[in-house]
Amino acid sequence: MKRLILVRHGKSSWEHKVTDDKRPLIKRGIKDGEFIAKAFEKFFNKPAIVWSSPAVRALETAKIFKGKLQIEDQDFIIRPGLYTFDKNDLLKQIESCDSQVQTLMVFGHNPAMTGLVNQLGNRYFENIPTTGLTVIDFETESWKELKKGKTILNLFPKDLC
Repeated sequence: MKRLILVRHGKSSWEHKVTDDKRPLIKRGIKDGEFIAKAFEKFFNKPAIVWSSPAVRALETAKIFKGKLQIEDQDFIIRPGLYTFDKNDLLKQIESCDSQVQTLMVFGHNPAMTGLVNQLGNRYFENIPTTGLTVIDFETESWKELKKGKTILNLFPKDLC
């Protein structure tokens, strides 16, 4: 069995005159990240590998979870290929995961996140919001063979307030 945890980055700022990949989280993004990470803590089981897009807003979100879930440095990896907005590119990245890994947590961007959640899970979401987290389980032994899985959990900030 494989467990995929997909997390869209937290709310970021458009106010700074920086390139898209350098946009930081705003206070709400930080607060939502801490809130969702705390709520997810009771569902989370180690070992897990965590991958993050190198974009500032995704990496800052991932680091909030890293601290709250006590992810070891060697299990926390920045993957340039995760800075994508295309669900097929995102899926290719996930399919490259070593089959020894049972649980993979990925921090990335929309519309890739929403598209992939809807493609791989058995629940439909109009939009995965910022800091939205979705867990999908698969009956397979290989990340290369992901088919329709079972959506077992979704945590969205507005649903937990």
